[in-house]
Amino acid sequence: MPRRICQRHGKNQPCTCAMGNLYRFVEPVVLLLLKKKGRSYGYDLSTDLQEHALTDAEIERAALYRTLRQLEMNGNVKSEWETDKSGPARRVYRLTARGEQHLEEWAAVLEHVSKSMARFVRQTRESLREPGAIRAKSA
Repeated sequence: MPRRICQRHGKNQPCTCAMGNLYRFVEPVVLLLLKKKGRSYGYDLSTDLQEHALTDAEIERAALYRTLRQLEMNGNVKSEWETDKSGPARRVYRLTARGEQHLEEWAAVLEHVSKSMARFVRQTRESLREPGAIRAKSA
């Protein structure tokens, strides 16, 4: 896969923006959006996805559709073709009861991750304030 040039860091500096690109984090966002909306099209979800994203990484539309397919295969989401409106048929997604339980599981996991990350950041900042860290930085 070719590396993209980061718009923030340019091509002459290693980019750390993708460090937050944890592809599975699309899943809980999709579940939450479907819970809030009731029913939704993939395109509609994609417009709201970035606003609710858990990282700064751009979420590609292909990742959304892969996630929706996987969620449906696992029984968390149900879809059907809507053909009664003018224009082409569109697939409409909705959350199942199993999907709501999965969203609750995600909330518990993310709460744990959030606490772990906060602890990591606190410990990192504390260690960077230690005198040894300053010497190592200037070496």
